[in-house]
Amino acid sequence: MDIPALTRFLDEAFPQVAEDFVIEDLHAQAMRVRLRVAERHLRPGGTVSGPSMFALADVSVYLAILAMIGPRALAVTTNCSIDFMRKPAAATDMICDCRILKLGRVLAVGDCLLYSDGVEAPVARASLTYSIPPTA
Repeated sequence: MDIPALTRFLDEAFPQVAEDFVIEDLHAQAMRVRLRVAERHLRPGGTVSGPSMFALADVSVYLAILAMIGPRALAVTTNCSIDFMRKPAAATDMICDCRILKLGRVLAVGDCLLYSDGVEAPVARASLTYSIPPTA
């Protein structure tokens, strides 16, 4: 799937959050996704919350997998580990650089670095495993 197809899929399958995410770049087994940070993504103190960063990493890996296997909405997260390394910039969009490390028949593994927009040092690193549903 290309960026327009992934964006349409996100709009149709997840309309409740689709406007939060923008796919900025797509390469073989890699993707860059932006979280458009709004008030609902912030924690006290004005920085992006951990759950919002999890959502960015999770959506990024999900879309990167779908870019490779096609629109299979029932692919699901089976594991996630996040290291929060530094405080995000206040009320700033987040960027996720995601790569798929392994795409098997049943499982896929992805790795993400999350950044505050315009800041060079990553604020978090996430590793996610997805279960891929069997084809009919």
